[in-house]
Amino acid sequence: MTSSSAASRKALSKIACNRLQKELVEWQVNPPAGFKHKVTDNLQRWVIEVNGAPGTLYANETYQLQVDFPEHYPMEAPQVIFIPPAPLHPHIYSNGHICLDILYDSWSPAMTASSICISILSMLSSSTVKQRPADNDRYVKNCRNGRSPKETRWWFHDDKV
Repeated sequence: MTSSSAASRKALSKIACNRLQKELVEWQVNPPAGFKHKVTDNLQRWVIEVNGAPGTLYANETYQLQVDFPEHYPMEAPQVIFIPPAPLHPHIYSNGHICLDILYDSWSPAMTASSICISILSMLSSSTVKQRPADNDRYVKNCRNGRSPKETRWWFHDDKV
């Protein structure tokens, strides 16, 4: 999360806090393959290490996700970005923003941090090319001054990568 949005972030509701504690315990017992939660004392912001799946373009590569949970999680989707350097991928911008429908329009309260991670790894694993989105430079320029990816009106048109 950027500094401007971090300042405006509200504390987690009791429901969100309970849900995240439950998810964290489940993660510790049964972590999703290829991911490691970096332990901090901040329940509202998770940093997750992502290891590229074997046999894919991202094999043996490691990246970090930052997951910021909103006050009303899980009714509202978390903000999920790659901490730069972000992987080269047609749906991942150089500033770490991810164009993935489940993070925005297709979010469901049934989803968890683990299911988000699995979806992101699946997106990475299915890619056949390592390249930035065609509009990367324009998008990143428009995101200066700390604009959240949740403020973007995404156009989900390409499910091939």
